[in-house]
Parts: sequence; structure tokens; C-alpha cells
Amino acid sequence: IVYEDDDLLVVDKPPGLLAVPLERKANAPSVFDRLEDHFRSRGKRKPLVVHRIDRDTSGLVVFAKDLRAQDAIKEQFKGGEPERVYWAVVYGQPSPPQGTWRDHLVWDTKALIQKETHRDDPGASDAISEYRVLETFDVASLIEVRLRTGRRNQIRIQARLRGHTLVGEKRYIFGPDELPTIPFARQALHAHRLSFLHPTDGRRLSFESPPPADFTALLEALRKR
Repeated sequence: IVYEDDDLLVVDKPPGLLAVPLERKANAPSVFDRLEDHFRSRGKRKPLVVHRIDRDTSGLVVFAKDLRAQDAIKEQFKGGEPERVYWAVVYGQPSPPQGTWRDHLVWDTKALIQKETHRDDPGASDAISEYRVLETFDVASLIEVRLRTGRRNQIRIQARLRGHTLVGEKRYIFGPDELPTIPFARQALHAHRLSFLHPTDGRRLSFESPPPADFTALLEALRKR
């Protein structure tokens, strides 16, 4: 827990831990489960979900403590108001080194993945991200991605659509027949910065999470290649 008050708490989630429980992975541990214990020890109710990040993505997640706070913060996320900035390590060097990704996506409920679609698809959702290259390596790049919309797996699919598969990606695969081997146990994605308005007094709350040890080790290994 990196921040907590009477209305909400912000958690820096490690990779490999679900943000919230999944029905199809009933026995997998989650941040939600751990927060239930935290709440119970203080005689309070269960945490309330505002948003989530993938199990193998590390970084910042916010939970609410009551329905009023949950509704207020969720409304901000629905409108794309919070600042949500991620770091990702991708294959190749995006060109230009800074720009905007715009796509129309549809969620495949059977395959449980996002797919590219056309704007007239009744199930289509706009996906918009702003990216910039922070550092380049011989076969990969560290990029910063700022979400303007918050679709599920958005960064993973948008990077894939441009031939810049995330290092460690297992679901959204794209690129040459054989990508260079860069060992990494998960998709290299980290929720680095999160900023939103407090649901009660309106002040801006801003948080940053340094990348975890595995992400840092990946960057060091790429610098030495």
C-alpha cells in the first residue's frame, strides 16, 4: 500500500498477482484478497474495485473504500481523466519516436483477447494511446505509453498491431517468424504513474512506482547486449 485514507487506497502491485479474483482462476491469489485481510483487521468492509491491470503487469492500482468514492473515481476513469502512464519494453524501435496510436478494438469473449476491427463494428471501442521512446537498444526499446482510453490489454494489442510486440508477450504475438530471444518471464509492462482527483476534496493525487527488480534487470541486460 503506497497511500491510504478514509476513501481509498493505492497499491503497488507486483507481477504475477491478480489485481482482482477471476472466476476461471478461483484459486489464484489477488491484491483484492490481501486487501480483504487488511480491511478485516481494521473492522471494515471489503475493498471496492475501481480499475485493474493484468496479472503479469506490475504497478499502481487504486481501490475505493465506499460506494460514493468508487463511483466518483470510476467516473473519472470512464471519462479518461486520470493520468495513467506505463513503461513497456518492446521489440524494435518505434518510428517516429513519439506519436499517437489510434485503433478500433473489439473484445473476443471466447478467445479472451482484443482484436482489431473497423469503426462501424457495433462492438468496436476506440483505443487511443500516446507513446514516446525513452531508450533504444540493439533489438528493443523502452517506451512510455500514456493511456487516453482504458481498454483491456490496450497497450499490448496496440504495440502488436505496429509490429512492436512486448518482450515476454505470450498472447499478442506479432513480428518476424523468429523474434530475437530476450528472456523475460512476463510481458514487460509496468504501470509507472497514476494521477487522479480525490473523490471527496478534489485535490490531485499523484503517484509513481519504480519498475520492479525483474524489469530493471531486463533493462540492464539489454544495455549490455
